[in-house]
Amino acid sequence: MVTGATGYVAGWLVKKLLDEGYTVHAPVRDPKNQEKLFYLNQIASNSPGKIIYFKANLLQEDSYFEGMQGCEIVFHTASPFINKVADPQRDLIDPALHGTRNVLDSANKTESVKRVVLTSSCAAIIGDARDLRSIEGGVATEENWNETSSLNHQPYSYSKTVAEREAWKINKAQNRWQLVVINPSLVIGPGINPKSTSESFNIVKQLADGTMKMGVPALNFGMVDVRDLAEAHLKAGILPNAEGRHVISAEHYSFLQLADILRSKYGKAYPFPKRELPKWMIWLVAPAAGIQRSMIARNVGYDWRVDNSKSIKSLGMKYRPVSESITDFFAQMVENKLV
Repeated sequence: MVTGATGYVAGWLVKKLLDEGYTVHAPVRDPKNQEKLFYLNQIASNSPGKIIYFKANLLQEDSYFEGMQGCEIVFHTASPFINKVADPQRDLIDPALHGTRNVLDSANKTESVKRVVLTSSCAAIIGDARDLRSIEGGVATEENWNETSSLNHQPYSYSKTVAEREAWKINKAQNRWQLVVINPSLVIGPGINPKSTSESFNIVKQLADGTMKMGVPALNFGMVDVRDLAEAHLKAGILPNAEGRHVISAEHYSFLQLADILRSKYGKAYPFPKRELPKWMIWLVAPAAGIQRSMIARNVGYDWRVDNSKSIKSLGMKYRPVSESITDFFAQMVENKLV
């Protein structure tokens, strides 16, 4: 079973499972919405696997119970990824926390389930880049937890942290099913649905549509191709020795480096930024852009580093270079006239 099956990350995971011949149970809000399910149905029609839809709602108790019956592996990918919200508790914390509880409560009631793979985030490992100053070597690993995010500061990161902690708590209270966690950095790359949007889509779009033509913040962070992330999920689900948390991240890049990669291919066709703005300037205008000044203070100008060696060793991950991921991602946007 794959929660959030129509999502950006889950779409590629469903494709991999179907291509491997698995039967995929896909809980969705409206199984009759053929437009929303078009791309998944297209994949299923060209694969040896089979997809079956079930009606479900992330915040509704026992909503996933029917779809989970007969499944050995549950992939819980459904969780909101949005940075600008009116009510962080309602829009981020509740869906992440209650959704995780609903899925895992159903796993507790479903005898066939042997393993749950949870999509968490590097945001549950490190809250702000400045936090790395308190970590030996300045590089975060699966041993680290985000201790600095809250409802009022980096609420998205906080939502991923509380949801993952809750998952481990529920897992440890029983002994029938195993929990394996995937902690990706920023996910980029082309989608199964070329017109689906994500927070990473919005970032890359703004690099090209003139929003950032005057310059970008000196932010750098880890990135991973969505296709590689799907592979990590598959391996976390089927490899017998997979256990614990896994940092899934290929390389770290800055906004300006991404712009430079795209400029090298598209030249002057788009107003890609050519410089990094001073931190004080970004701090000054942050509220007008809906960005917390505390986020600017604790991240701009600081290195962001994570160790992906466990995923390479335990899951056999081989990562695409970020230059390939960002180029493929942008090419899909151009092809579909989204920039």
